[in-house]
Order: sequence, then C-alpha cells, then structure tokens
Amino acid sequence: MSHYISLGKIPHKRHTQFRKEDGTLYSEQLFSTEGFSNDYSLLYHCHPPTQIIKTDEPINVAPVIAEEKMLKHRSLEGFNIKPEADYLQSRKAVLINNDCHIVLAAPTKSLTEYFYKNADADEMIFIHEGSGKLLTQYGELNFSYGDYLIIPRGTIYQIHFNDDKNRLFIVESFSPIKFPKRYVSNNGQLLENSPFCERDIRTPKNLLTIDEKGDFLIKTKKKSVLYGLHYGTHPFDVIGWDGCCYPYALSIHDFEPITGRVHQPPPVHQTFDAHNFVVCSFCPRLYDYHPNAIPAPYNHSNIDSDEVLYYVDGDFMSRKSVTRGMITLHPAGIPHGPHPGAVEKSIGKKETQELAVMVDTFHPLMLTVDAINIENKDYTMSWAE
Repeated sequence: MSHYISLGKIPHKRHTQFRKEDGTLYSEQLFSTEGFSNDYSLLYHCHPPTQIIKTDEPINVAPVIAEEKMLKHRSLEGFNIKPEADYLQSRKAVLINNDCHIVLAAPTKSLTEYFYKNADADEMIFIHEGSGKLLTQYGELNFSYGDYLIIPRGTIYQIHFNDDKNRLFIVESFSPIKFPKRYVSNNGQLLENSPFCERDIRTPKNLLTIDEKGDFLIKTKKKSVLYGLHYGTHPFDVIGWDGCCYPYALSIHDFEPITGRVHQPPPVHQTFDAHNFVVCSFCPRLYDYHPNAIPAPYNHSNIDSDEVLYYVDGDFMSRKSVTRGMITLHPAGIPHGPHPGAVEKSIGKKETQELAVMVDTFHPLMLTVDAINIENKDYTMSWAE
C-alpha cells in the first residue's frame, strides 16, 4: 500500500513512551515486508508480541511437483477441487515457481480454531464464491464475490465465512504485491490514468483490542513448513496502529476497463505488480469501435511469460467450452490465440460480460499433483480444425 492511515490510539511521536492507564508501557512493533526499506506500519500491543509458550512439531506442506517442464497448452477444472472443512487443508497449490504459487481452495468452515501467518509470501485472495470477514491485528475487512484481498506477508489473520460454499483463487507472492508503477505518482498517489483509485480501496475498520492471556495457536508457514507456535497473549491485542503497510480489499467490479478503437493489449488490464509476475483483471466492457475492428484477441506469442487465465463468470468469445473456475495455462515458447471460428464470430459484437483474473509469470510454472488430478486433457488439441 502507498497511502497512510491511522486507526485506534497511537502516541504523538513514534518510538517514544506510550503508557496504559496503569502506567505500564504498550509494546511497539514495526511491521514491514522488506526490512526497513519499504512501506511499514507501527502497531501498539497491550503485551509484547513475542511470548511463545509452546511449539508443535513442524509439518511439511510443500506442493508435490508432477511436471517441471512443459511446452503445451493446459487446462484445469478448478471447481473439481473438492471442498474441505479446514481452511489451510483446503488450499491446493496447482501451479508453482520460485516467484509465486497459484492456489485453489474451497473451505467449508471458518478459520476460528487457530490463527494463520504466511511468513513467506504476500497473499492475494480472490473471492470467487462466498462472503465473510477477514480479521487481523489491523481490524476487520468485509469481503464478498469479486473482491481481491491483499494480505502482506507476516500478517496474522483469521477468516470467517458466512456459509459453507466458498471458492477462492489465491496467489502467494514471494515479493511484495504492489500497484503498477505507471499508475502511481512519484509521491504514491494513484494517477488519473489508473483504472482504479484510492476511493476503491477498502482498508481495515472496527479495530477490536482483545487483551487476553491464554494459549493462542498461530500456524506459521515458512519455507513450505508449517510451524505451530503457541503464544501466551491474544495476537489481536493492538490498541492502535498507523502506517502504509496493511491488508486491504479491492473489488474487481471497481476496475474500470481501458478500451480503444482497436483491440487493446493485455497490459491495459493490469491490476497488480510483483517480482517476475503481474496480475490482470478482465472485466465487462465495450468492444473496440473502429468500423473494421476485430473484437477477438489476436494470436500472440508467449516468448517471455507463462499466461494463466482464471475464468470467473460471463461469456468468453475466444474460447470453447469455458467453465466457471477453469484455469488455462499457455506456456512461454509457443503462440496461442482464439479457438477456430472465434474471430469471425466476434465481428460485430459490441460488448463482453466476461470476468477473469490473469497471472503472467516471467519464469516457467510447474504443475503439481493436485493440478494433474483436475486437468482437462482434451484442451491441448482444442485448436485443431
């Protein structure tokens, strides 16, 4: 995040005495994801956030790679990931490299029995189905269909769902998730040419300070190992905080598409930026308005990046047999484009209602065993006349 916010009670100056009514000090914590050289926030706890009282045996949760090298188009039926009760167990990594993991999840129960902290990666959780509330030390974020939840690495959270029907598309990023530089001024404000602005960003509200002692389990993932760390005080004991590093929500429905007289290239759909990959939003929009425009995308060569498209809703005129939750992978090295007949069929169309999330990675992705289990093996040859 770039813009500053403050919530709750904080002292006048940072790194100075801040005392409770009984005269004891609140405990200050600096939270930043790139040492002391990036955006940060300062949180003020009722108790030091360091009091580990017990640890559990670590568990290896590394994804199992099925294919390391590939040069063919692939398709996964995302909704074939089976629902599971536990939030963490429901998360299935399907495409991975050293920059990001692409994960599908269908949790049926809220995360309430323990807390979770991803110490490796920022998380982008796209809400395909379901609604609820994300609870963190920073406060609460309500979410519903179409929301991106951006959670900085190291954030302790719980997630409460309103019912048992939830579908999540998750990207774990091993670098900070930011807005594209071309959308942001030198001082950090989103510019007029950005397809969204600060008004569209929802920040935490309703800071609830829970001053409790006990046994609080925080399951913490580091280097694909899950550690059970028990703390003696509730992690949500923050009385106030301020800064520029915090979780937030942005709805894909608030993304304003950039259109033109002829077909626009994929970068106009970019929403987030990270090291060696980008995230784009394909939203309902008017088609190109040149009198001889071809609305269908032109064939293009993936020489530098693997292209992943996650289909959310609507009609996709460039593809045959698209299902909700489908993932297509078009790897670097071979061109791809509309399915046969899609170009002629698109001519004369005025608009599209498609909704999709795209992830382009600049290093190859590997398929996991969970991906192979939901693969549509007919997709590879689906361009044949």
